[in-house]
Amino acid sequence: MASEAGGEQRCGTGARLRGARENKGLTVAQAAETLHVDARTLEALEAEDFAALGADVYVRGHLRRYAELIGESPAELQELYASGAHAARPDLTRIARRKPARGAPPLVVPALLGLVGFVLLALLWSLLSTPGEKPRPLAAAPPPPAAADEPAPAAPARPTQLALKFSALSWVEVSDATGRRLLQGLYAPGSARTLSGAPPLRVILGNAPAVTLRVNDQAVTLAGLVRHDGSARLLIEGDGRTRPAPPRLARGD
Repeated sequence: MASEAGGEQRCGTGARLRGARENKGLTVAQAAETLHVDARTLEALEAEDFAALGADVYVRGHLRRYAELIGESPAELQELYASGAHAARPDLTRIARRKPARGAPPLVVPALLGLVGFVLLALLWSLLSTPGEKPRPLAAAPPPPAAADEPAPAAPARPTQLALKFSALSWVEVSDATGRRLLQGLYAPGSARTLSGAPPLRVILGNAPAVTLRVNDQAVTLAGLVRHDGSARLLIEGDGRTRPAPPRLARGD
């Protein structure tokens, strides 16, 4: 019995991830940079500290992307994770659908599906949005002092184009430097959006590892900006540089 328990431990999710990474000759830091995530996220996966990664949907997303990078089977690791002894969490993507009783009206099933979708959207909204916030104009950098004998009018900032592509379900909000909201909502895998506005653009992502960003057709890196729960809040300048977004004042401040 002891040998069986030891075998299960060696073949656990974390052990398989660590072994595949080492076979690839990658360090945790190198793998994290490639995936644009915090190295602590990959360390938590290899230690099977799934509670540190937040909701179950984020754990599965990080697990799939890590497995694909190091050549492991995402399906097998997902199954191993699901059957493991991690703390039980409600998987909102697998809510059981109650079968209608024989002779039930045909509208019962669509009503149940609509209720499930509403609950999912409401919960994701509460997790990913901050109550009481509203976009406010960001302070623009002061123009450099012009020569006293040659006053030159300040050129208006050119609009910045931002393209977003979603590989998994994610909530997103984008506003520009004037406080105008350019995009907000929950987007499905495979969808894409393109928008433009005055820089810097304020971007909030609910599932950052599943979103690819390009500014003026240049790739944007999210290294060091993704939180433990997979979300990210950042400012994107017109030249593609990123930095953490400062907190916004609550309504009425």
